[in-house]
Amino acid sequence: MSCATVYVALGSNLGDSAAHVHRALTELDSINDCQLTARSPLYRSAPMGPIRQGWYVNAAAELQVALDPRELMTRLQALEQAHGRDRGGTRWGPRTLDLDILLFSDLVIDEPDLTIPHPGLTRRNFVVYPLLSIAPDLVLPDGRRLDEVASGLNLEGLEKMEDREGLSGDPLS
Repeated sequence: MSCATVYVALGSNLGDSAAHVHRALTELDSINDCQLTARSPLYRSAPMGPIRQGWYVNAAAELQVALDPRELMTRLQALEQAHGRDRGGTRWGPRTLDLDILLFSDLVIDEPDLTIPHPGLTRRNFVVYPLLSIAPDLVLPDGRRLDEVASGLNLEGLEKMEDREGLSGDPLS
């Protein structure tokens, strides 16, 4: 199988969220048949959904993978579980680690348990801005440019965090 370019969103709002996200970025690079090629700065974002909970720490990663989408999803879910993720919790509830496949090359998949591109990708500032920092020229499968999508989003509830580990990129300045 040839390598595919994949973009993954990372989020956490339980425990030391920044540490969960930083550790997950390192662990993504250690998955067999998966290489981390870019990572965004960390962002803080207001929680979405009806449950009162703490703010999230978010990031995005670019990977080169020699896996099919389902195998990657299985490995990402195993990584979430290793971080203490409870998949039986409330939808949009707090979590130690959330990993979502945003894009998998130019694939479009619409199945009950796997949708690529991720259905919330273009509506969530906490996904678009970290992704924009690592893929500023990205064109989505529907032909829209990511920077054009970003220009239409409200930045309320999104803050770039202090650069703690030499991460670069600043789409908000």
